[in-house]
Amino acid sequence: MYVKEQYLEIKCLADIPADEWPREKLKAKGPKCLSDRELLAILLGKGRKGQDVFSLAGCILEMMDENGGFPDLDELQTVKGIGPVKASILVAAVEFARRRIRPEGVKISAPSDVLPLIQHYADRKQEHLLCLTLNGANEVIATRVITIGLLNRTQIHPREVFADALTDRAASIIMAHNHPSGNLSPSSEDRSITRRIKESGDVLGVQLLDHLIFTLKGFYSFKEHGEI
Repeated sequence: MYVKEQYLEIKCLADIPADEWPREKLKAKGPKCLSDRELLAILLGKGRKGQDVFSLAGCILEMMDENGGFPDLDELQTVKGIGPVKASILVAAVEFARRRIRPEGVKISAPSDVLPLIQHYADRKQEHLLCLTLNGANEVIATRVITIGLLNRTQIHPREVFADALTDRAASIIMAHNHPSGNLSPSSEDRSITRRIKESGDVLGVQLLDHLIFTLKGFYSFKEHGEI
């Protein structure tokens, strides 16, 4: 059975004021103010005996992150409380959104242009390393989760970053990862990884345009600070 440990410290639905429950929050503030977990809770509708919908949504969210942001029909049904109907609804909802509201074609002119495509990962309790592939006009081809680290550490190898970039025939990439600590300052490991990816990209002919560190409160751009 799929177990989600990283969300254990987050409140359950019963601990949240009624006016902050997902449906009520959606009505009062609009969908953009909801976290991924809250949006999933609305799609699920209800939880199961011994596990409320908020906790169940957290479990599924981790599974999706580990699958590059997309739900897998068969894997979803390994989660207790998720049968074929709910699994089908989730897969269909994500695919519908992918078709109707795509990041493809978004032109990146500044680091701030990247944030709307990645900001929803800022509340994760583990580091998520993301990679945006871009064409020669700096338009986004795709945004993917490359690795999920262990709290404050992300293990990454250049082949994991550039595998999809080469398949996309990308001219360049932008890396980004969240800092669960809330600290925007890059670590020595962040700088080392950036140099390594840039050097590998130079060899492959796929330019690393920037590396962003982001939190719920802001971002740090390696390019803006003259580190790329």
